[in-house]
Amino acid sequence: MNIALVEFSRAGQLYPFFYKHEELSVGDRVVAEYERGVNIGTVMKLKKLESVSDDLHFILRKATPEDLEIYEENNRLSKEAFRVCREEIVAFGLNMKLVKVEYMLDRSKIVFYFVAPGRVDFRNLVKKLASSFKTRIEMRQIGVRDEARITGGLGLCGDELCCSRFLRTFNPVSVKMAKDQNLNINVKKISGACGRLMCCLWYEHGLYEDFMNIAPPMDSIVQAGDVIGKIVYINPIKKTVIIKNKENLMIEVDVADAEEIIDEGE
Repeated sequence: MNIALVEFSRAGQLYPFFYKHEELSVGDRVVAEYERGVNIGTVMKLKKLESVSDDLHFILRKATPEDLEIYEENNRLSKEAFRVCREEIVAFGLNMKLVKVEYMLDRSKIVFYFVAPGRVDFRNLVKKLASSFKTRIEMRQIGVRDEARITGGLGLCGDELCCSRFLRTFNPVSVKMAKDQNLNINVKKISGACGRLMCCLWYEHGLYEDFMNIAPPMDSIVQAGDVIGKIVYINPIKKTVIIKNKENLMIEVDVADAEEIIDEGE
């Protein structure tokens, strides 16, 4: 079966669909129905599978110029809906922060994404919005990491946030990962825009683990050719270690050349 993986928001979840269009290519805009409703998404990957779940939907069609025009108009309408909803949130005194508004392609539903510290009774808000927009309203509470993905921004590294650029899933991140990566355990310095520990601590952790399995431990005495001394720094990215010799000179060598010894000898 022909399967297309489609994203409906940048760096968001990939949804699998059957497709009949042999000419379908990566990057094509398509109309498909996912868990929120019918909307326009982008084909990110194509594959063929022998067996798949029977509950997958078919892609409805390639997006036509008319579809794309409606999609752009919906984006403009979303900005107005965002303004109205935010004003109503203030009027009702609700402890919630609106993050994003999304119109379905046929405008049969509007989804309002928000963050809040706890449960929110938004029944009156939904009634007010339904009365204003004359369509079905869905309120969807998201987490702070999803908020960072949607709003975007720059990380401490100066690059665009990983979650809004390529990271599609969030995995548990621990302080131990920061320790294993030889980082200063300062919560502000190892936290991302969302206030949680940075996602890069997780997806870079494997590289550090692999390096530590082959590198001599910190403070161990090693020999690399004519150089003998103590390991004072490791660099998993470059796959090197820095050795401090008897003259207090710092010498960087390839980790493969550093062999641990019991003592320096004479």
